[in-house]
Amino acid sequence: MTWTTADIPDLTGKIAVVTGSNAGLGFHIATDLAGAGARVIMACRNEAKASDAANKIRQTSPRGTVETMTLDLADLSSVKAFSEQLLSTVDRLDILGNNAGLMAVDESKTVDGFEMQFGVNHLGHFALTGLVLPLLLATPGSRVVNHSSMGHRPGKMHLDDLNFDHHRYSRWPAYFQSKLANLLFSLDLQRRLSLAGSSTIALTAHPGGSRTDLGVEGSGLSNKVLKPTGGFGQSAAKGALPFVRACVDPSAKGGEFYGPRLLMFGSPKLETPTKRARDAAVATQLWTRSEELTGVHYLD
Repeated sequence: MTWTTADIPDLTGKIAVVTGSNAGLGFHIATDLAGAGARVIMACRNEAKASDAANKIRQTSPRGTVETMTLDLADLSSVKAFSEQLLSTVDRLDILGNNAGLMAVDESKTVDGFEMQFGVNHLGHFALTGLVLPLLLATPGSRVVNHSSMGHRPGKMHLDDLNFDHHRYSRWPAYFQSKLANLLFSLDLQRRLSLAGSSTIALTAHPGGSRTDLGVEGSGLSNKVLKPTGGFGQSAAKGALPFVRACVDPSAKGGEFYGPRLLMFGSPKLETPTKRARDAAVATQLWTRSEELTGVHYLD
């Protein structure tokens, strides 16, 4: 059966945080959630762009409410400040949409010295999830949804050199590693939530091939190819649907992974993570390293 936005249930009274929601997939995720009546908090690095995007969503999705808060996932002090602001603003959190990401960027470091893609795509969201966990645990049936990619398939975790300090940096392997980390994190988070007896669940999604600005920033050949085309595949609105389904489908279960029916495009369906993504030993090691690097400890 084809799953569409018409299948989104009424979200009146629900509160959702969506990172990186001022553009691309995140913009459409926020639009769909607000369109169903949710209160959506757009967690974005660029305040001006977030404000413009919020105004557009208000015009097309008047059922819900939209507000913005500043979050820079490349700076753990910003992640902490955002989390403190959120904890003082709301008393529940139904959906934490860990959507923001970078793809195939030039070599650089976050404020805290982490390889940029691993730092933003994984560590920033790992820290954010832990810091707002009290809100999630206090909300029956809440969800954490992480955005992975088909790029998790060739991904390999370099647990002894996550920041590419000791071997040559390459933009695509770094991206693949971060996307594999997203899945490992989701599955281990679900395991830990289950052990804690929580009704909060963790899920993952990937957009297939979607036309967004992701991957256009950088000096590599792939960046130059992507820049004039705006990516390839289906529209960003359709690419957002697997993530939206993971956020709202009443039948979804913890640990599930959604992607387009035809891998690159199509309506969202359940997928099976790769064997590497289901490696419990590696997931445990990644969790430990993530706690050490971010200083955020939870569900141990």
